[in-house]
Amino acid sequence: MSDSKQKSPFLEGMRDGVPIGLGYFAVAFSLGIAARNAGLTALQGLVASLLCVASAGEYALFNSIGAFGGFLEIALVTLVANARYFLMSCALSQRIDPNMPNLHRYLFGWAVTDEFFGINIARPGYLEPRYYYGAIAVAVPLWAVGTALGILMGNLLPGRVVSALSVALYGMFLAIIIPPARKSRVVGVCVALGFALSWLLSALPALAFLSSGTRIILLTLLIAGGAAAFFPVEEQEAQP
Repeated sequence: MSDSKQKSPFLEGMRDGVPIGLGYFAVAFSLGIAARNAGLTALQGLVASLLCVASAGEYALFNSIGAFGGFLEIALVTLVANARYFLMSCALSQRIDPNMPNLHRYLFGWAVTDEFFGINIARPGYLEPRYYYGAIAVAVPLWAVGTALGILMGNLLPGRVVSALSVALYGMFLAIIIPPARKSRVVGVCVALGFALSWLLSALPALAFLSSGTRIILLTLLIAGGAAAFFPVEEQEAQP
């Protein structure tokens, strides 16, 4: 009986990780097309997805690699794209047993995503490492394999099919930005400004030399900083 109880958190994590992993696989397959267009091999895409479990972060990473960005630029654009995970990590840190070894904390930090954050923060009490690792054991391999298969299929499929699959990534990002943009006029304006200014920076001859990664960093800091300064979120609005 005690043996089954000991294994149950891990098995529960695996169970909850199945739908997450299936969603990850579909998104990662499209992400693999972007990695293939950036010149990565299937093995490189697999390792990249194992080390960077983040869709927006990896998309920014592959775009920067494809644009021959420097190491510092790639690091900065990935940091900006993944900045929201700082907030999730802070929230999860409040649910960690003070006596938990640091190794668990490092492993948690490696796999902080929207989905892992959601299923773990919803559980009462301290974070259960076995539950977290059960979800990771299912979802992260599907994420990495999906990226590798996307690269392999991108090398085999006709160019028109590859272009069509690339559109799936834009659909994913639209699904991310449209709901908050509909709820908040400020967010909607920021999104529209991001599109407009990104096009403007690429079209102006004087600024066309900037790489896509540099444009993302500059526009994120400019638009997000301006919105935070002129339209701060009131404390009562921030409460769940």
